[in-house]
Amino acid sequence: MNEKRAGFVGLGLMGLPMAKNLLLAGWNVTAWNRSPGPIEEFQGMGGRKAPDVASLRDFPVIAFMLPDLPFIEEAASGLLVSWAETPPADGTAVVVMSSVSPEKVRDFGRRVHEASHGRAAVVDAPVSGGTTGAADGTLAIMAGGAAEDFERLEAFFGAMGTTVRHIGPLGSGSLAKACNQLLVGTTTAALAEAAELAERSGLDPAALFEVLAGGLAGSRVLDVVGPRLVRKDYTPTGPAKFMHKDLSFVLEAAQAAGAAVPMARAGVELYAELKRQGLGDLDLSAVRQTISNLGDQPTTKTN
Repeated sequence: MNEKRAGFVGLGLMGLPMAKNLLLAGWNVTAWNRSPGPIEEFQGMGGRKAPDVASLRDFPVIAFMLPDLPFIEEAASGLLVSWAETPPADGTAVVVMSSVSPEKVRDFGRRVHEASHGRAAVVDAPVSGGTTGAADGTLAIMAGGAAEDFERLEAFFGAMGTTVRHIGPLGSGSLAKACNQLLVGTTTAALAEAAELAERSGLDPAALFEVLAGGLAGSRVLDVVGPRLVRKDYTPTGPAKFMHKDLSFVLEAAQAAGAAVPMARAGVELYAELKRQGLGDLDLSAVRQTISNLGDQPTTKTN
């Protein structure tokens, strides 16, 4: 990709710092966001505002960072209509950077291919690393799509991440992210259980996590989420409710592959309970509060 021009759709907790890092890397970025506040902040950084998503039609790359694929499909509807009438330049890339269904993103790719008369291709490239990784430009980016499409986007991805991998054909990036979320979601839940068990048994969770970090139980999740679990700090770095969505994608992929995923099934139920308790807009670490609430529920003794 010779010209460093990009459209960017979605300036949320992750999208805004990602778009900012593109600017810092010398990209000319024009963005669209539903609410005006982030757009004004982005303009203050040197970015440009798009009046609508369809106006991004002639950019060589258009990235979407919205909560789920239905939001992306809705936002892109005018874009696809415009391309159906007047096709874009050959090699145009539509980059889905959100956590979405592997199967449904392949369907979206087919619709984009048809609407653009074969001139635009979808690359699914979800990210991991949270708001800290987005701000620091150290995200892990797992991409699915044609190899030649990925190669054209390497500089684009390199402005936002330090671990960038082409995983396979379209949908592979989303499957890799589902596996990532399986590990993050269930590990966070296990750590939350351990913290609750320790505290209710008279142990200091901070001391427990310190010693666990020095052994086989040590992990990046423990390093990053552990302190928030100990402090019971549920300030959002990303809404916990999205973990329920992401683990549901694991179940969908497992059914298609004929794979058993008992941990994912347990995780889906736990994060569904988190949402039922009204904690979905809090940080992922709020799963500790969910588990605490379950522990406070009266139990029925049987003879």
